[in-house]
Amino acid sequence: MEFVKAFVVGGIICALAQVLMDKTKMLPGRIMVLLVCTGAVLGALGVYQPFSEWAGAGANVPLMGFGNLLWEGMKKAIDEDGFLGIFKGGFTACAVGVSAALVFSYIASLLFDSKMKK
Repeated sequence: MEFVKAFVVGGIICALAQVLMDKTKMLPGRIMVLLVCTGAVLGALGVYQPFSEWAGAGANVPLMGFGNLLWEGMKKAIDEDGFLGIFKGGFTACAVGVSAALVFSYIASLLFDSKMKK
């Protein structure tokens, strides 16, 4: 049942992003930023953590989960280091995920020959 719930929740989040892409003039980059910021704001309001515990990977894997992860890291670093935590908390919380994305993207660029769309 956890897999079904994660699939449905993640699908709804992605479908909402797709609707924004299809029905508005927003560019994909802005929609991605909107999702990350929404996750951070919902985390700051204390709403995202219970939602994340209920939905599992369906809430943690999309970009909203990344925004929440940035917020959680910043909150922890601010509690430990004060003002400087604003600058380092998000980086330490998501360092593994960002590093993995960079490494796998580099490997993919070596394996495949990308071309510009015409």
